[in-house]
Amino acid sequence: MARNIFLAMASKSALTKLKTLTESIREHDYNYYVLDQPTISDREYDRLYSELLKLEEDHPELKSESSPTMRIGWTPLDKFIKTPHREPMLSLQNSYSPEDILSFDEKLKRFLKSEDPIEYFAQVKLDGLAVELVYEDGTLTKAITRGDGNIGEDVTQNIKTIRSIPLTLRGKVLPKLLEIRGEIVMLKSDFKNLNIQQQERGQVPFANPRNAAAGSIRQLDPKVTASRPLRFFAYAKGKVEGLNFNTQSEFEKIISEFGLPTLKVANQMKELGKKNKLSLITTLPEELIKYYRQVDKLRHSLEFDIDGIVIKTNSFGIQTKLGNIARSPRWATAAKFEPEQGETTVEDIIIQVGRTGALTPVAVMAPVNVGGVNITNATLHNQDELDRKDVRIGDTVIVQRAGDVIPEIVQVIKKKRKKGAKRFTIPAQCPVCKSIAIKPEDEVVLRCVNPICDARLKESLKHFVSRRAMNIDKVGERIIETLVDEKMVTSFSDLYKLEKESLMALDRQGEKSTQNILDSIEASKNPTLGRFIFSLGIRFVGEQTASLIADQFGSIEKVLEASEESLLEIDGIGPKVASAFVSEISRPQMKTEIQNLIKSGITFQSENTKESNSLQDQVFVITGTHPYPRDHVKDFILTHGGKVVGSVSKNTNYLVAGEAAGSKLEKAQKLGVDIIDWDSLNKLIMK
Repeated sequence: MARNIFLAMASKSALTKLKTLTESIREHDYNYYVLDQPTISDREYDRLYSELLKLEEDHPELKSESSPTMRIGWTPLDKFIKTPHREPMLSLQNSYSPEDILSFDEKLKRFLKSEDPIEYFAQVKLDGLAVELVYEDGTLTKAITRGDGNIGEDVTQNIKTIRSIPLTLRGKVLPKLLEIRGEIVMLKSDFKNLNIQQQERGQVPFANPRNAAAGSIRQLDPKVTASRPLRFFAYAKGKVEGLNFNTQSEFEKIISEFGLPTLKVANQMKELGKKNKLSLITTLPEELIKYYRQVDKLRHSLEFDIDGIVIKTNSFGIQTKLGNIARSPRWATAAKFEPEQGETTVEDIIIQVGRTGALTPVAVMAPVNVGGVNITNATLHNQDELDRKDVRIGDTVIVQRAGDVIPEIVQVIKKKRKKGAKRFTIPAQCPVCKSIAIKPEDEVVLRCVNPICDARLKESLKHFVSRRAMNIDKVGERIIETLVDEKMVTSFSDLYKLEKESLMALDRQGEKSTQNILDSIEASKNPTLGRFIFSLGIRFVGEQTASLIADQFGSIEKVLEASEESLLEIDGIGPKVASAFVSEISRPQMKTEIQNLIKSGITFQSENTKESNSLQDQVFVITGTHPYPRDHVKDFILTHGGKVVGSVSKNTNYLVAGEAAGSKLEKAQKLGVDIIDWDSLNKLIMK
């Protein structure tokens, strides 16, 4: 009897703690993935997440389908199940002329038999994968692709891996049923990094962000989807029970409060909106045309792909009156942009060598302007891709920027091909060091396997000094090229042996620029262990994986002793990564290089080391240009107990403003937030 009472009390205590942890993690997920305003460090978040995992392992009866831990660990599917929509996901009528907006307005007025102005709600048209999320009593129960509009595929397991999508809606009063339509997208910067990873792994790169997003959602293994940087933005409703919306703008406001990411929220995010207006409410069709042209001009500055604007009547009542035309709503239209492409000729095909030895064919073209950018080079990825497109030297080709980021050849205009043009074959040796190139099993790329190849060394050094690695900001690509060509640097550790006299002897090197280089090298000597591991450029080891390894082993000595078995104990690291890491870290040359780096003065700061609590409970926002990189300023605040968030609010204690501070400075002044600079920040910890 007493034992049963004890177990009941223990279970009740565990349930209370589980609820607290779950609510805390959901709040941090919302702040980070939806608002882009993290309020705790990654380390602290990982600690909370691990605590929840352990609690659920000890009390499996308490784990629910909406737990934050259910975003990972799903078993692979055999196939996707066809699932009907309660209400059809209609497709929009398209036009490519802004003048059609005027005729759209006229048609609606004729149908309504009224000349009264119609209030319109316009937004940018995302170019991604349309999905429907089904929430029942506030819990995500199903996610369905658009399919043919009536029947889609159940991709719930994959959708749950996207952290910007809440598994449970925020708020105390939630509708019985809420179907949310929106778009799965991938940011241009994330797309670029993903393709770099694809090439490093010997896999075929994605053609554009839309294909990458769609391909990620249609993975049978949810763990693959979880590894992809996907975002979701809601913009429409399906069937709703227990809640009424009068207008599209009201709908957007309410679902934002439920914790769903919308374009309204995106407009406030520094990495997405960049202060661009992503939506508009107006009764004037002329204003809609003006908005269309404005968006067309700014679309390249956005971090996600758009292909036009969507115009809807704002009133849901008017939408009901207007109804549908076949498979399209009468009350909405899409004004799309003309695709931006250009025609040019391929003057040469060269081979570039990456830091992992991948040999990549690149088309060198006569300059062509596409979307305001002059394009001269386009990657052809590998031999299979080169053969598929059949690109030859001298060909006339159509080019575009994939995701408005990466130049690509869309097609060859074969009727303009010159006689005698020969197929291009990637040579079976490295064009730089002349070593034999090999094609590893299960890969589509040839690789130079010579670890001391100058081309590989240059690319490895560029990675080593990059901002997210060792952050040696004054050692740029030009100086790296020169240092390697002059044989002054043959390894990472050689950077720390550079002397002022030898640097100043180089072409275009003055005393000030030389000193800046030496100072930035010196400033890089105290990285976190995670950054250091990432900087080594080991295949498959990105920032997150490097951080996981650092957390697991805690010191470089233990990292060097890591076995595949010990790495596989880390959640998130699989056999392929473990094998590659141990293989590289066990090489005598790598061990020697790491020891040389440590001898040069590199020491490691703990991810969560606090030098003091001087800034405890103080919230900071950083803006403008400072004497040190922004990451350095952020780390300084964190190590003294402060918090760093992305935007100014009434809860902000200090704005750390440098040169060229923009809108954040204006907002801080309006809210009466204390504005300080780098020197004043240093003085705060002296108090």
